[in-house]
Amino acid sequence: MKQFGTILKFELQYYAKNKVFVGVTVFLVALIAVAMFFPRLASLFVSEGQEATVSEDRPVLLVCAEDPSLEALASPAFSAAFPGYEVQPADEAAVRERVGSGEAECGFVLDSLTSYTYYVNNLTMYDSNTAAADEALRTVYRLSAMEQHGIDAQEAQQILSAPVSHSVENLGADQTKSFFYTYIMIFALYMVILLYGQMVATNVATEKSSRAMEVLITSAKPVAMMFGKVISSCLAGLTQLLCVFGTALLCYRLTSSDWDGNPIVSSLFGIPPYLLGYMLLFFLLGFLLYAFLFGAVGSTATKLEDINTSVMPITLVFVLAFLVVLPAMTSGTVDSPLMIVCSFLPFTSPMAMFTRIAMSTVPVWEIVLSVAILAASVAGIGVLSAKIYRAGVLLYGSAPKIKDIFRMLRRA
Repeated sequence: MKQFGTILKFELQYYAKNKVFVGVTVFLVALIAVAMFFPRLASLFVSEGQEATVSEDRPVLLVCAEDPSLEALASPAFSAAFPGYEVQPADEAAVRERVGSGEAECGFVLDSLTSYTYYVNNLTMYDSNTAAADEALRTVYRLSAMEQHGIDAQEAQQILSAPVSHSVENLGADQTKSFFYTYIMIFALYMVILLYGQMVATNVATEKSSRAMEVLITSAKPVAMMFGKVISSCLAGLTQLLCVFGTALLCYRLTSSDWDGNPIVSSLFGIPPYLLGYMLLFFLLGFLLYAFLFGAVGSTATKLEDINTSVMPITLVFVLAFLVVLPAMTSGTVDSPLMIVCSFLPFTSPMAMFTRIAMSTVPVWEIVLSVAILAASVAGIGVLSAKIYRAGVLLYGSAPKIKDIFRMLRRA
């Protein structure tokens, strides 16, 4: 235990003195602080007169209808459907010219209430103007048809705009609210494991290339050395995340009034306490599992340049787990058979099970079983990695093959 404490202290001092680690942490904290204070900072550079000018400067939307009666029906409908635009009448040639030159953002040339041509200079992926126009013209057409059949315009309007009330009683998880902080946790785990796992492997390979390992491995137990390195990297990564997310939470408390009405920001900082506990649990176990593997593989690398090639299989397994969880999360199918299976596999359960807990209702026994399998896997892989570490750091020359590693494990 004394050896473990000494190694842990030494490794933590390495991270504290590492200029890159400290610099990245300070940069992320500053970036988060600026982002959270951005609405307040932006308001300082906009005077009241400028605000009035900006609010009145609306993009132009052109409407062309050769039939005066058609224009009389369509223009008010477009003004109501596009409140952020300045709706102006124009002929077809003017629509083409002004939209093409950028003077107007878009234009509609109406053949009738059920047929039109939409003009836009650059059609974006998220352009929803045609959908709004369809709904507006559909409403006008129905009102006009009802009037032609003898129904009063006011009665027709009441029929079409009859209010429908509903209530929602959610008996499980709300995926709309939980999606954003689930995505943040999965993405944070993904980045930290790849970054610090690679760092563990690189540190081990660097010590091995310095030939100081012969002295270290004879003066300290391999389990203490491996666990000290991995847990120190875990604490360093956790500290960095706490600094970043802690800064975000503090800044949100100070600027919460500036973010009122933003559902994404409110969702991110409205995570329930029990989910924070699960997030921390699966984050730590998932990180330790992969960090032990990265450390073991790093000890078998004969040259520092071989690290990227050596850790590639582990990286691919983790990326595959990420690619399985992300589509299920975005589509809402978090309880699919594949996700249920991945919830119990130690290499995918940190992301898969947490996603299911956050976005669905998972039986308690499944959570307990998943955590138990993951914790046992962490302990087993940790001991196995220590044995590989002890044998691998003394190997030089050509990279060992899989059968050579198993032979070393039997001798360890």
